[in-house]
Amino acid sequence: MEINPNSAFPVSDPRHHTQRVKKMLGDLIEHLREDTDKFDEPKAQALFETSAEVLQGLRTAFDHYESGKERALREK
Repeated sequence: MEINPNSAFPVSDPRHHTQRVKKMLGDLIEHLREDTDKFDEPKAQALFETSAEVLQGLRTAFDHYESGKERALREK
């Protein structure tokens, strides 16, 4: 069983991968929100903020999978 020292879970555990994806999504969300302050075009700002919101929803779905809160994502 391969263990990654940066994760609490072995590579064979889906939670190892959900943690990595959540980190990447968080970084992208932060980047999108920071970039909205770098330009003045309202349509572009709306696009970046909407993208950040959509990605936040996806990140929340990963949280729900890990915690087992979402009924549809619970183990059978």
